[in-house]
Formats: sequence, structure tokens, C-alpha cells
Amino acid sequence: MGQLARTIALVGMMGAGKSSIGRRLAARMHVGFHDADSEIESAAGRPITAIFGAYGEAAFRDCEARVISRLLDTPAHVLATGGGAYMSDATRKKLREKATTVWLRAPVDVLFARVKRKGERPLLNTDNPRETLERILRERELTYGLADIIIDSEDAPHGETVEKLMLELTAKGDWQP
Repeated sequence: MGQLARTIALVGMMGAGKSSIGRRLAARMHVGFHDADSEIESAAGRPITAIFGAYGEAAFRDCEARVISRLLDTPAHVLATGGGAYMSDATRKKLREKATTVWLRAPVDVLFARVKRKGERPLLNTDNPRETLERILRERELTYGLADIIIDSEDAPHGETVEKLMLELTAKGDWQP
């Protein structure tokens, strides 16, 4: 069994595969996995769409920042963050201090195909969700590019992405098989 030097925080757009790749990566490494969105829903006792609807995005982001901060104080694990978490300067700073950040980069066609299948995405409740997704990606790309590692999450089996990521983490010294 290998050793994880620090938490691996997956960042990127909705639909990039942060949760599904994160679960597979954690299982492959035999370490814990946390999904920030699931933790927020658990803490709030309601789904993210309900949090957005009742309190708005700003309140959601505040809750998200607190949850991620708490999770970063636990033993090294794989953490899937929400798509907008890395946009917060304070959250990004904490993630960079306490974790190795990985941008799961995916083309908009792949992102849109995945989010269409997955149900409600509060930020895509617009007349033209694809156009909204493209705009959000354009707004966030430069910030996502600040991540320690960039891995392409393409329309391929998630196991391939996990293997590429493990190679990068080993080369960087964050994972010792």
C-alpha cells in the first residue's frame, strides 16, 4: 500500500469528473475520499439546488469555503471540490497551502454531454445552458490553470484519467506507491 503525502484536491468545471474520478483515485490509493458538495448537502440537510434557491450563490459559497477548510484539516485524502470553489481567493489559497491541486480539464462538448445527463445544476438554469457553460468555462480557465497539476479529462474511461493522474502525483512526490 502506498503513501499519500498531502490531500489531492480536484478542481474544475461541473462535469469534469471530479467526483467519479476522485472516488476511483481514492480507491486505487486506498485513502479516504470527500466530495465537498455532498458534505455541504449533509451539513445543510438539503440539496445544493435548494440552498441556491433559498439563500443564493453567495451563501452557498460561504458554506462551501467553511466545509473545504474543515476537510483540509483532516488526514490526507482525495477531495472533489465544487466547480466554483477554486474561484474564491481565500479558498484557493487554503487549497494550495494544504493540498496538491489538480485541474481536471475537459472540453466544453464533454462537459455539456456529462452535465445534461446529471440533472440539476443551479448555474445552468438558463435559457441556453450550453452557452452559459461555455461562458463560465471562459471565465474560470485562467484561474483553474493555477492548479499544481493539469490533467485532461476527456471522453474516455475514468480509469485512464486516474492512471495519468497517479503517474503525475508519483513524479511530483505526492504519492509513493
